[in-house]
Formats: sequence, C-alpha cells, structure tokens
Amino acid sequence: MKKAIGMVEYKTVSSGMMAADRMVKTSEVDILEAGAVCPGKYMVIISGDLSAVKAAVDASSTHYPDSLIDSFVLGNPHESIFSALYGSTDIGKPNALGVLETFTAAAAIVAADVAAKTAQVDLVELRLARGMCGKSYLLLTGEIAAVQAAINNAQKGAGDAGMYLDSAIIPHPDEKMWRSIL
Repeated sequence: MKKAIGMVEYKTVSSGMMAADRMVKTSEVDILEAGAVCPGKYMVIISGDLSAVKAAVDASSTHYPDSLIDSFVLGNPHESIFSALYGSTDIGKPNALGVLETFTAAAAIVAADVAAKTAQVDLVELRLARGMCGKSYLLLTGEIAAVQAAINNAQKGAGDAGMYLDSAIIPHPDEKMWRSIL
C-alpha cells in the first residue's frame, strides 16, 4: 500500500474528470477510485508518496477551484479505511455502534481516519455520497467508551471544515439491526 491518499470532490462531472486527468499528469499517483456520485458530483481518490499526492491534489485544486467542494491529503491513513471503503471489513462480534454523517465524502474519510486513530474501534463501513444526495457517513464499532471517544474526535475532524452533519451512538444495537448493517 502506498503511504498517502488524497481526494478531491467536485460539483460537476466535467470538472472532476479534468481534475483527475491533471492529477495523474502532475504526479506519480494511482487512481484508487474516480466517478460520478450523487447528486451529479465527481470524486477522485488517489494514492502514492505523500509529496506526489499533495502535488496532485494542489494542482487540481488550483486549476479548478470554482467547482471544488472539498479535498484532503492523508499522509499515513489508518489501514482500516480501505476495507471500510470497499465493504470488506470483517467484524467478529459487534459492540456499540457509532454513526457519523458529513456533508461531503472527503470529510467522512478524514473523520474515519481520526476515529480509527483515536481509540480501539473497528470501522465497519464508509458510505461515500452514493444514494445520499452527496452526504456521506461512517459506521464503527467497539466498546462504548472507545466509540464515544472516536466519534467525539471524528466530529472535530469533520467539523474543522464545517462539514459535520450529525452523529449517534447506540450502546447495544439489537442483533436484527446488526444483521441489516453487516
């Protein structure tokens, strides 16, 4: 796995595609995911060495600022982000459930990274904009105190850019609830 990831989120598909092209032409980065998401936005997630990711995100942000919604660069992302993004997290015995909702996909990933680095929690899922009118959310599980600490810090991480929307902690979700999530 590369050492850094970055993301740009654009208001329009055309701007997002131009930005993705600029990113890979600017630096030696790989596109992990690129595509249209609700409601007609375009997001690009890249990976590579930290300096390359930063240069690529900066280049796209500078050249297409009018339609840029949000962006980030994470130099050392928590490894659980990737399984949560792709829905492949193996949760043994779920415990308390933490939910955090953001206005952008970028803010949800940053919040998930903060949460996973705050306490001993498992990221269950990162839902990015699809079917959510552009909003995103993360789900995590662990002991109640760990989930509370993770959600509190994740709120701050997403709130720094004004992208925090809402959150909840369910101390002991019913098994039927867990089956609907997992």
